Amino acid sequence: MIRRYRQIDLRLCQKPLQSHIMGPLSQMPEGVTMSNLENALRELREKRSRAQEEVEKLNQIISGIESLNGAGVSRESVSHNFVSRGSVQPKRIISAASRRKMALAQKARWAKIRKNSQPIAAVAKPGPTAVKRIISAAGRKRIAEAARARWAKIRAAKKAA
Repeated sequence: MIRRYRQIDLRLCQKPLQSHIMGPLSQMPEGVTMSNLENALRELREKRSRAQEEVEKLNQIISGIESLNGAGVSRESVSHNFVSRGSVQPKRIISAASRRKMALAQKARWAKIRKNSQPIAAVAKPGPTAVKRIISAAGRKRIAEAARARWAKIRAAKKAA
């Protein structure tokens, strides 16, 4: 298991720690593999923090260019900021008076639509309503017998072939 960690260590580290690599584990003194892992972890953590700092710088540059462009904050930059800083997009606040105006305007739009539409009774067909047709027991029996005869014919053709 430790040998597997050594291989991961060598692939992920920017500069492999070659001074600690001495060959198979049976020849290595105790404690060397643990220090090797600790060094690898330290290097990986440093690399991660450098990458996070780089992402922060890029996000600042992007937001600066967007503000110069007049585009405001894009969804993409907000999502990056959310991942990197843990911040949340500010909630849009609408006053009660504005919400009331919006509700009244929507009610007026719906009233206008309803006013121009025809009543449901006028839209329906003027004839008698269609009655659901029900098959009689004798009709069902005839259909079942015909199906049985059809299948018997198919089975007889298979036996003959």
